[in-house]
Amino acid sequence: MPNSNSADVNSETLITIPMMRECLTVALLCDALDAAGLTHQSPRTTLLPVTLPEVILIGRCRTTLWADMAHVDPEPYRLELEAVDSCRPDDVLVCSAAGSMRSGIWGELLSTAARNSGCVGVIVDGAVRDVAQMRSMKFPVFARGGCPYDSRDRQRVIDFDVPIEIDGVKIFPGDLIAADQDGIVIVPQAIETTVVRAAWNKVHAENEVRDAIRGGMSATVAFETFGIL
Repeated sequence: MPNSNSADVNSETLITIPMMRECLTVALLCDALDAAGLTHQSPRTTLLPVTLPEVILIGRCRTTLWADMAHVDPEPYRLELEAVDSCRPDDVLVCSAAGSMRSGIWGELLSTAARNSGCVGVIVDGAVRDVAQMRSMKFPVFARGGCPYDSRDRQRVIDFDVPIEIDGVKIFPGDLIAADQDGIVIVPQAIETTVVRAAWNKVHAENEVRDAIRGGMSATVAFETFGIL
């Protein structure tokens, strides 16, 4: 739930990523994107937190494109390590693996290296492993599920810092991405300022609606009064 005690800001104030983490949610950003005419920015794919159930992960996309393989990799892990080492503060590494459960493509050691580079979390359209260790690290990881197999000679990164897709949602390097228990959502850079501002305004308006309903106002009257549900 958004922090109802977060101070409002005027229309000239920059809403930073740390401020977003205090107030915004995936649902709020989806509503703002709907209002902007972008109605398919949240993949309808089960990508849920496997390490920190209560986390709200917000940052900038660092993209990796994965492929299944069935031969000996002549350069194992090369591109995935380059991608991890290229991460910067507030990056979220997004692994587009087409939902493959062939191996656990993300684990404890990559999480340690990514965090050292400034990465704040990982989203995997596929499987991960070392869940207990990553949970102990308190490193946010979202995925389809788990698989104990190592990725070597099973899956590999074939490119990074390129446009990728998850469930038809295009994700570009540098896009804003958010993830929580409801799922994930991508906010394109071209419309980010407008969408974030709209979501910010809505969360503070929702606080008024919540207080009114708690005070006895019916849901119907609250919607007629505030136009928010």
